[in-house]
Amino acid sequence: MSSAVSRSDGSTRAVDGRQRPAQRSVRSSMEIPPDAVLPLLGSTDENLKALERALAADIHVRGNSVTLSGRVPDVALAERVITELVAVVGRGGTLNPDAVRRSVAMMADGVGESPAEVLSLDILSRRGKTIRPKTVNQKRYVDAIDANTIVFGIGPAGTGKTYLAMAKAVQALQSKNVSRIILTRPAVEAGERLGFLPGTLHEKIDPYLRPLHDALHDMMDPEAIPKLMQAGVIEVAPLAYMRGRTLNDAFIILDEAQNTTAEQMKMFLTRLGFGSKIVVTGDVTQVDLPGGQRSGLRAAADILTDIDDIHFAELTSADVVRHRLVSDIVDAYERYDAERSDDNGRPGNRAARRAASR
Repeated sequence: MSSAVSRSDGSTRAVDGRQRPAQRSVRSSMEIPPDAVLPLLGSTDENLKALERALAADIHVRGNSVTLSGRVPDVALAERVITELVAVVGRGGTLNPDAVRRSVAMMADGVGESPAEVLSLDILSRRGKTIRPKTVNQKRYVDAIDANTIVFGIGPAGTGKTYLAMAKAVQALQSKNVSRIILTRPAVEAGERLGFLPGTLHEKIDPYLRPLHDALHDMMDPEAIPKLMQAGVIEVAPLAYMRGRTLNDAFIILDEAQNTTAEQMKMFLTRLGFGSKIVVTGDVTQVDLPGGQRSGLRAAADILTDIDDIHFAELTSADVVRHRLVSDIVDAYERYDAERSDDNGRPGNRAARRAASR
C-alpha cells in the first residue's frame, strides 16, 4: 500500500510520485419537518451531541435547517442518518442517544434493514410504553418468531432474547393467535439440594422462575396476572413439569436453555402440539450443568439446523441493550475464552470462535 504526503495546494503526492487528489470538502443543507426538530435534537440537545460524536461530518442546526460539512462520504452518511432518524420520529418512534448511536452503526455497516424499519416496529404497548427491537439482529429475531414454528434465540446476557420472546407471546395471546402462554426454565442450580431448601416446592422453585414473572409484570396489568395463572392461561413452571405433556394452541418459551441436557431438550421440543409456537433462549457461554455435561442447546444447534420451520437466531455483544459496560464485559470474556482455547490447542466454543474471527 502506497502512502501520501499533503501539499499546500490541497492535493496529495504519493510516495511513488503520482499526483492524487485530496478528499474534497463539501457543504450540504437539508430541511426537516418542524415537528421533528425537538425529538431529533433531544432533551438538552443530547441526541445532537450523540450525532456529533458518532459522525465525522460537522453538524449545525438552525430552526428546522440542518447544515452538514466535511468530506463527501461523511456528509453523505450524515444525510442518510438524519433522514432515517426523521423517519423514525415520523413513525412514532422515540429517539435517545443510544438509538442515535445504533442508527449510525446500521447505516455505516450497510445492513439490509434501515433504522426506521428496526426502531419503528411495535411489538407491544402498555401504559404509554412500547416494546420494540433496538438492533437489526433483534428485528430479524422477532421476524423469525413470526415466520417459524420453532425459533432458537442464542446470545449473551442483555441482548433481549427472552424479553422480546415474552413480548411476542403476550402479543399472540392478546390477538388470540394462541389460547395460553407457557413459560419454563430448568432449575439446574437447585440440583439435589432442592429438598434441603426451606418452604414448599413452589417457594423452592420460585427464585428460578422469577425473571419470567418480572417480564410478565412489565407487559401486562399486574392485577390480571394471578387470575390468568389461576385459569391456566399463563403457566410458569420448571422444565421437569413438561414431561409427558402435549402442548396445543400455546406460545411456549424455554429460557436458560443452555442448562438443559440433550435429553431434556429433546423431551421439551417433542411437547409441541398443534397451533403452538416454541421459542428457546439461552447463552451457550454460561452453561451451569454439573459434571461437564454437554448443553442441550449446543446439541440442538448441531442436530436441527437443516430442518425446515426451525430457525436459529444468533445475537452478539452488539445487540446488548443494557448498560454499555455489559457489551464490553461480554466482548472481554469472549476474547479471554478464545485466547485460553488457543493456548490449550483446542477449538473454543462458538462464541469464542466468533470473537477470534473479528
